[in-house]
Amino acid sequence: MTNQLPNWDMTPIFPSLESPQFESEFHGALDAIDALSAQFDSFSIRRRAAAPAEVNTAPAEVNAGFVTQFETIIGAWNALEQKLETLGSYITCFVTTDAKNEIAKARESELETRVVTLGQLQTRLVAWIGSSDIETLIQQSEVAKNHEYFVRRAHFSASHQMSESEENLASSLSPMGLGGWAKLHGQISALLQAEVEGAKKTLPMSAIRALASDSNRETRRAAFETEIEAWKGVAPTMAACLNGIKGFQRETRARRNFADDVAPTLTQNSIDAQTLAAMQEACVAAFPDFRRYMKAKARALNVEKLAWFDLIAPLESAEGAWSWSETESFVTANFGRYSEKLANFARLTFDEKWIDAAPRVGKVGGAYCSEIRPGESRVLMNFDGSFTAVSTLAHELGHAYHNLCMKDRTPLQKMIPMTLAETASIFCETLVFEGAVKEADNSQKIKLLDNALSRNLQVVVDIHSRFLFEQSVFQKRAERDLSETEFCDLMTRAQLETYGEELAPLHPYMWAVKGHYYGPTFYNYPYTFGLLLALGLYAQYEKQPDVFKSKYDDFLSKCGLADAQTLAMEFGFDLQSRAFWDQSLGVIRAQIDKFESLV
Repeated sequence: MTNQLPNWDMTPIFPSLESPQFESEFHGALDAIDALSAQFDSFSIRRRAAAPAEVNTAPAEVNAGFVTQFETIIGAWNALEQKLETLGSYITCFVTTDAKNEIAKARESELETRVVTLGQLQTRLVAWIGSSDIETLIQQSEVAKNHEYFVRRAHFSASHQMSESEENLASSLSPMGLGGWAKLHGQISALLQAEVEGAKKTLPMSAIRALASDSNRETRRAAFETEIEAWKGVAPTMAACLNGIKGFQRETRARRNFADDVAPTLTQNSIDAQTLAAMQEACVAAFPDFRRYMKAKARALNVEKLAWFDLIAPLESAEGAWSWSETESFVTANFGRYSEKLANFARLTFDEKWIDAAPRVGKVGGAYCSEIRPGESRVLMNFDGSFTAVSTLAHELGHAYHNLCMKDRTPLQKMIPMTLAETASIFCETLVFEGAVKEADNSQKIKLLDNALSRNLQVVVDIHSRFLFEQSVFQKRAERDLSETEFCDLMTRAQLETYGEELAPLHPYMWAVKGHYYGPTFYNYPYTFGLLLALGLYAQYEKQPDVFKSKYDDFLSKCGLADAQTLAMEFGFDLQSRAFWDQSLGVIRAQIDKFESLV
């Protein structure tokens, strides 16, 4: 182990983007797309009857020939998806760590262009399955039984499809429309840099934003003011990106006959409207408790009121910064408190160089985990020596462990929703937090509780502000394009509604900062869901550790095999009841009470 921040090693996958091995696999995958397309035509895979949404429409018959075709197509689809996952993840690792890598961007564009065909084939596959007698199919086919959740979701999705030609057009336009705008946002964000007062050098935006966790308030203030000015300079471009994306999403949603903009995300996230409403009602009821925390943190920082740049400020000095070697040891030890399997997995990720941790120009901000081969992942983060960064590492390794638990599932069985994708990551984060608290004195506990509560504030309160913002954007976007000033007004209004009067100044340009607005629709509330579900699971683990461990890995492996409510019932949770969410938020309330008393 070393104090030098690690860069990941991509050579076990392919020697390079220009290697013969990569070229062979890349073109082999493109050929496989063409072969699958030909097979779809040969089997006439497209809607077999009138739209399921139409009244008195009987599903098409399923016979032995259909079952054979279904099993052949599903096998070919899974094989191709596995190839594309490896190629796509490999290329993305280069794009996200070097915005100027022309070879990676060219390969990314070429793959995206060809994968449009796969999107069109998926439309036909969903229509083909959805217009058939799926009950008979599941009964007669072992493959269909193993992919039952996918089959049932396809049946539902088929009722919300546009015509095949319209769906094909949407897929064709997506890379140059939806995807193009998202790519532009990502590249501008990665290349954006500015000089922070007192720093005497130009910093990438990821490093500027990392100063929000600096122990010196004037440094944080200077970084915040620099950041605001930098985003202001690119705001017109970012507004064009967001207008393009939300316009595209709204138009396709309406044509697919969903009642509102949230509705399509419910099925995608394996929940229903009742579950979302119960969770959000409980969150709103908890906002006064979070404001108590904010007041207490202001007292701890010796300021009258928190500013935006104080939200993740550490209650610790620079001398308390974590080295990378300390981080590796600490995470491994606390994973080991749960199981030797989890600790050994952490050691493997360090030894095999799965992690890219150093901030630099051209590297995207934030953090992510991407599965590159079954059970094998790559983790990107921007390590700054704070305990928040330690928690982020544990979080992303939780995602990687989730991938390990799903190693033997097919790609169609691993289509897990964001609501469940955050479970293992936050569980691992909690392991690290609880491990630190157990060894801490009161002064250290204040710092650790603050670290956890600032995370919880982001995931419960800030996430809800993002939800409200996105809702309002969709409503306004129905009328016309929005200006950057209007986006800023909607953003600050949403922040004021959630944070209340306990925070000033606010961050009017968070709509430009967060890449989540430029990706899937409402890519926000699933994080809240994941946090509160994970806290509920952790509480069960503490009560009955042996019983919990006997179920947990299997639960993670099945996250793509059933809806969230069904899976949660295995642990006795009723996600449609506000009582469950109040109970999980009660864990956070207890932390706030303790923090207040210690401060």
